[in-house]
Amino acid sequence: MDIQTTELIRTSQSWDGVALPTYPAGKPELIVKRLVFPVGAKTDWHHHPVINYGIVQQGELTIVCQDGSEKTFHAGEPLVEVIGTIHRGENRGSQPVILDMFYVSTPGVEITIPYPEL
Repeated sequence: MDIQTTELIRTSQSWDGVALPTYPAGKPELIVKRLVFPVGAKTDWHHHPVINYGIVQQGELTIVCQDGSEKTFHAGEPLVEVIGTIHRGENRGSQPVILDMFYVSTPGVEITIPYPEL
């Protein structure tokens, strides 16, 4: 039985077209998180200082940036997150969102930095 492989994305840019930063120096720390957004849920405003990417497993997730730009990702779509840009995630859909995210960091570095409500 053959194993089927499908490349979902290969990029050096976040979803908004900005080039990803250079990997941090030092020992790597890889983090994987599953986020579940109930219908109508929103994250607080925040930014990420590290490269992170993932895939929407279920539902539709809209990423809204402080400047008003936004993009909606649907089940099965990969997401390369914005770095250093203040944003939040919103579930505007009719079912819970399940999102698996992968973070490339170094030990001791916060992967999500909260930002005061706008």
